[in-house]
Amino acid sequence: MDAKTIRDVDVSGKRVFLRADLNVPLDDGRITDDTRIRASLPTIVNLLERGATVVLASHLGRPKGKVNDALRLRPVADRLSQLLGRQVRMTGDALGPGVKVALDKLRPGDLLLLENLRFHAAEEANDPDFAASLAGLADLYVNDAFGAAHRAHASTEGITHHLPAVAGLLMEREVDALSRLLKRPARPFHAVIGGAKVSGKLEVLTALLSRCQAVLVGGGMANTFLAAKGHELGTSLVEEDQIGNARRMLSEARRKRVRLMLPSDAVVAPQIHQRASTRTVSISSVPKDQMVVDIGPETLAAYTEHLARARTIFWNGPMGVFEMPQMAGGTNGMARFLAKRFRAGVVTVVGGGDSVAALEQLGLAARMTHVSTGGGASLEFLEGKSLPGVTALLRADAAIDVTGEKA
Repeated sequence: MDAKTIRDVDVSGKRVFLRADLNVPLDDGRITDDTRIRASLPTIVNLLERGATVVLASHLGRPKGKVNDALRLRPVADRLSQLLGRQVRMTGDALGPGVKVALDKLRPGDLLLLENLRFHAAEEANDPDFAASLAGLADLYVNDAFGAAHRAHASTEGITHHLPAVAGLLMEREVDALSRLLKRPARPFHAVIGGAKVSGKLEVLTALLSRCQAVLVGGGMANTFLAAKGHELGTSLVEEDQIGNARRMLSEARRKRVRLMLPSDAVVAPQIHQRASTRTVSISSVPKDQMVVDIGPETLAAYTEHLARARTIFWNGPMGVFEMPQMAGGTNGMARFLAKRFRAGVVTVVGGGDSVAALEQLGLAARMTHVSTGGGASLEFLEGKSLPGVTALLRADAAIDVTGEKA
């Protein structure tokens, strides 16, 4: 990474504002996937062991600028306490008199977690006064929240105008891994793209058609491409307003001589339900009263056979409704195949919350070259866009010296 990181600054005795991405999925107050918390640990531990006082901040969910008790960070604090083996104290707000009292009690090596930043509308508005107030809590800013780097918010962009700013270890790892896909991927470079909708991935699909030798499509979004080729798909999700874009991409792939692969068979069901019965059919024989819920075994075999030639593979988005066991064959099969290719020396990069969740369920996340914590951020990065959180660090880099002071 071109920007300075925490390795380049002296943090001993300094109060550090650490912006992490602790936006984990919750089910009735219970964390269902702690991947992002665990990914933040190396930076947290590094700063604490080097004598910094850490003021940890994050958002959780979309409270839209209002206090929402269901989106408080207490479950995160509890999980952090378990992982760190020490009690993690937290505040009742991100700012205010209570925060100042708590900060005054901190000593080098202590950690304090602020309450959900997005309880303040000023956070997402990148309000300069709010950013300045956050900066007033610390001597140094560290951004380790790659998953929020595509947002120009007060805690990801505005604060860098008031404090010396460097990247955390996770931010560094994310940028370096994804940069290699943009600049120097080992070829052939193939991408596997899934998920529900084409509309959310138009730009990254366009970008990948310029960088990859093959793009393999699965999930609900494959239905729109199949509909663009004239297939009848029963009650399946099809974005009618995106069929024109799908046709354009199919034409673009032919023009650029990029292999754009679509399912040849599918698992279908009458509805998405834990007890729904499923069967496998040819993509040209989807019953009128059924919907596509997964790629079929023939498609998985064709996809993995083609991917066996790749030296770099990027995967974003599940191949079906992987939350239901009878609809998870394609996603689980793809995950297991990529784990085998990683062991064979192939670069395997996975981005997107659902893809990562599938890997975690199978215990395969550690068997990938890189697993990105940023779904939207990783896609925008691969589109070639500048991410505000990353750009802010590059700009701030010129304003500090290695002691972490303003130059």
